[in-house]
Amino acid sequence: HSNYRTDLFRALTAYAAELTGCNDQDNASLNVIADHIRACAFLIADGVVPSRDGRGYVLRRIIRRAVRHGYKLGVKEPFFHKMIAPLAEQMGDQYPELRDKAELIRNTLLDEEQRFSRTLDTGMSILQKVMDRVSEEGAGEIEGATAFLLYDTYGFPLDLTQDIAREKGLRVDLPGFDAAMAEQQERARSAGKFDQQAQISADAVQGLDPTEFIGYEHLDTLESTIAAIMIDGKPVDSLEAGQQAVVLLDQTPFYAESGGQVGDTGLILAKGSEFVVRDTVKVAGVYHGHIGELRLGSLQPGMRCAAKVDARRRQSIVLHHSATHLLQAALKEVLGDHVEQRGSLVAPDHLRFDFTHPKAVTAEELAEIERIVNREIRVNPSSDVRVMEFDDALKTGATALFGEKYGDRVRVMKFGDFSVELCGGTHVDRVGDIGQFKIVEESAIAAGIRRIVGVAGEAAVDQIQAMDQQLKQLAGVLKVAPDAAEERLRQILERGRALEKENDELKSKMASASGDELLGQAEEVNGIQVLAARLDDVDPKALRDTVDRLKDRLGSSVVVIGNAGDGKVRLAAGVSKDLVSRLQAGNLVNFVAQQVGGRGGGRPDFAQAGGSQPENLDGALTSVQGWVNENS
Repeated sequence: HSNYRTDLFRALTAYAAELTGCNDQDNASLNVIADHIRACAFLIADGVVPSRDGRGYVLRRIIRRAVRHGYKLGVKEPFFHKMIAPLAEQMGDQYPELRDKAELIRNTLLDEEQRFSRTLDTGMSILQKVMDRVSEEGAGEIEGATAFLLYDTYGFPLDLTQDIAREKGLRVDLPGFDAAMAEQQERARSAGKFDQQAQISADAVQGLDPTEFIGYEHLDTLESTIAAIMIDGKPVDSLEAGQQAVVLLDQTPFYAESGGQVGDTGLILAKGSEFVVRDTVKVAGVYHGHIGELRLGSLQPGMRCAAKVDARRRQSIVLHHSATHLLQAALKEVLGDHVEQRGSLVAPDHLRFDFTHPKAVTAEELAEIERIVNREIRVNPSSDVRVMEFDDALKTGATALFGEKYGDRVRVMKFGDFSVELCGGTHVDRVGDIGQFKIVEESAIAAGIRRIVGVAGEAAVDQIQAMDQQLKQLAGVLKVAPDAAEERLRQILERGRALEKENDELKSKMASASGDELLGQAEEVNGIQVLAARLDDVDPKALRDTVDRLKDRLGSSVVVIGNAGDGKVRLAAGVSKDLVSRLQAGNLVNFVAQQVGGRGGGRPDFAQAGGSQPENLDGALTSVQGWVNENS
């Protein structure tokens, strides 16, 4: 018995058959499509989006395998996204998220289908030629380099290439594929600038206690001890002025980069020595590595020292981090509960937040999101920080990152009733401390992933003042009040478009008049009116219109018009409909273009070309009559 004949699948396979036009209900491709829509829908409902790695790549592979089976059934247009309808109808009562997130699932699938369809035809053509050759040679194996080309350039997951090859009784050279992948990864590593400053071996930290972080309560301390000094990942006994190193302290107020929040900067001071901390990072998971350079004196492990965080910079980071929490809550309120964090950066001068959403956020939605964040800033609730068991934290409604690993005890950051998240970062005491929030831009960074860049606090004030100044400067140029600048600019643009249209019409009339003057130059060749002439100072559109008008006036004819300017040649060739069975405009224009250092193409009755040798244009046009005589 087949699972695909059960009620759980019969409605799906029937709908797949309807979409693909397949009359064979037992076709294996229908089963694949029905099975894969279930897997894809639940993955997307759980917050997974197609990507190049991890769970996102698993989803991409499943979608593209389903699309390829539709392709096998002759479907060249996107269809797979439509399968969510019968699935939500069938399973929506038991799994309401399928109905609640049906639009998100549909849009995510459609976007991925469209991406794959751009390369599917070309990739399948390449693979088919390779399979034909391999079969003829009796080799039985597709080269790994070819499989990698399909993966890297045309978006064919390896297992999809293996599926297609298996259907033809062939296999894929897996070691060759792995070797090609390794070569690309090595090239990427060589091209990158991988910073190894904070790479420390297990031997180097053996016996050291984890760093105690006191930076939630304090920005400086006089009671730290240098636990270790590392240069190039190895412990050293001393550090001299001018040397760069990673310094580990037994306790530190410096926040180490994690959770999107950048690391602190500042100073470590000891007995006339000054170490400038340019970044703080987590090393070996439990140590705070202070990366920087010794400016004065010398340092040795075991020395007592003072640690001072750059307080102004930290405060700017704090404002942006708390604003990020408000932004995420506002995004969910405006766009929907499908919004999930996919990355973030919290810096002193801006914040960046990546999230799941299937389409561009509209200007109206962005304005509403910004308004909500600023509303909560004005409400000014105090921050409530608690450390609790992970399961208890989730019961409070705290937002946890999908796929993130958490310990048994977690830190919960709550801002009134508006935002509750698991977070180990540093935050404001009261939300009103943020002052102001402004969205700077919104963009797409991957399929189904959007990015918002924003600023908070003083950076937001600077942004708003800069925008206000730009508006005033624009209004000054337009000689109107700032509130009238938009309307005045619209009038200028409309007037400009009207003048451009008027200019185009005048050019067309001039070209038409000039073209009419050329009619007398037409010569009869084998019963065909042939006109090849030069018409300078006209744009490409006017050139095209002139050729069409001359063809209509001459009847059964071949027309080639060329012009030159700025070291370039433009050609347009036309052949009347009654002659295209014998004479092709594309062949003619290429014949002429080759004589002026160019090439071109187009329809049988009209074609265009360009060239780079204007000095040869007149001679090339003279050759048209001979070409017509020879080919007619």
